[in-house]
Amino acid sequence: MDLGLAETILRRAGGLLAFAALALAFYGIWRGTRRPAGRTSGKAAGWLRSAVFHLIGTAGFLGFSIYFWKPLPLELMPGARLGMLVGGSLVYFPGIALLLWARFVLGKMYFVSTGFGAQLYADHRLVMDGPFAVVRHPMYLGLVTAALGSLPLYRTWTVLAFALFAPFVLRRARREEQALAAEFGEQWQEYCLRVPAFLPILKRRRK
Repeated sequence: MDLGLAETILRRAGGLLAFAALALAFYGIWRGTRRPAGRTSGKAAGWLRSAVFHLIGTAGFLGFSIYFWKPLPLELMPGARLGMLVGGSLVYFPGIALLLWARFVLGKMYFVSTGFGAQLYADHRLVMDGPFAVVRHPMYLGLVTAALGSLPLYRTWTVLAFALFAPFVLRRARREEQALAAEFGEQWQEYCLRVPAFLPILKRRRK
């Protein structure tokens, strides 16, 4: 298969999966704002139910992504292009698959959060099955993995920014854990003892 054609196919497939993840996120936000709010963490948690906040955030995200979707100034030989295509695909597609899997398992318990605030629902349930039985934050693990894999796969300024800023989701994870710990208490503590936050290998080494 021609290298250019392979790049086009894999990039378009990756783009479709990314748009699917984005659509599921928007749907979850829309549905979440219509459910009774429960425990919150952070002073800015109230923003999460604001339509203005989500409109501005979405417009900024899409505007940034489109404006900076320009190739990085890299001159690569065919062998290097092939290596980046293969390596990026092997990282990106498992990452986006993990993100989507976790999103489906989370189901009605999904809601957006930021580093400044997180919110649960009034009838919130602690999800501990599927990928959540392996790590506590599989969506964030998948997001970071996909962001890193997207860099060699797409090689644009947009994905470079995503790869650089992806680790900042750790702050969002901490906000969510504060709310979950306050809501579920001993059940949450026992879950944390069994399941590591991001890397299962760390848990095995501790054992």
